Amino acid sequence: MLLQSINSLVDVIGVWVIDVLSELGSTIMFIAQTIYIMFSKKIKFRQLVEQLKHIGVDSFPVVFLTGTSIGLALALQSYIGFSRVGALDFIGVIVTLGMTRELGPVITSLMVTGRAGSSMAAEIGSMQISEQIDALRTLCIDPFQYLIVPRVLASTFILPFLTIFSMICGIIGGYIYCVYVLGLNPESYIASIQQYVVLSDITGGLVKSACFGFILSWIGTYNGYKTTGGAQGVGQSTTKSVVVGSIMILVANYLLSSLLFKTGLA
Repeated sequence: MLLQSINSLVDVIGVWVIDVLSELGSTIMFIAQTIYIMFSKKIKFRQLVEQLKHIGVDSFPVVFLTGTSIGLALALQSYIGFSRVGALDFIGVIVTLGMTRELGPVITSLMVTGRAGSSMAAEIGSMQISEQIDALRTLCIDPFQYLIVPRVLASTFILPFLTIFSMICGIIGGYIYCVYVLGLNPESYIASIQQYVVLSDITGGLVKSACFGFILSWIGTYNGYKTTGGAQGVGQSTTKSVVVGSIMILVANYLLSSLLFKTGLA
């Protein structure tokens, strides 16, 4: 009985490992084909501009609200901590470093994953189950060139700009809270930023945001392209793209932060 249970457990683990490795290989082959077509075929600029608007411009309201809210909350929490040790002059630099190095890139990417990454999976998944992608092939149109590459390029390019906007909103939100709610000295808020924040703090966050944009579009388009099973499959692909994309962004955030720190770039 015990031996049977052990064998069953080994079988389950083995099947799971095989499924994971198979999915990983399929994902890597998908992005490899995307990159190959990106550099070997002409870019569809009309689709690229449409995706820049959809992913970037349409995300500005969400980024504005999240960036400002995080800046306000970060200023409040910094005030609570620094008021205990008499270091209120450092609130500005903490809010700025928090927004530029971590919170700006990560939160912006997660919000865009939920808004645009899920949309990619749903759109391409719907086209897959309705055989529109097969129709593109019939018309001698490469689905990767027409659907995948513009989304990957647009997401990778526009995320740093969204992140800059989020950083600015967060820093301004912290300034507003410190000056107009807490009544702190505005000069000390700005002076601490000028004194302690360096350019690499900002560029490191922008490098990470570009990588996050690549990841979220990669996962969103892959799950949409591999959709099967009708409307239920579209829902499952959409959910999977958000969950897997968010997890990969959080894991990549640590790896990139460590890499940038060790190389001295951030």
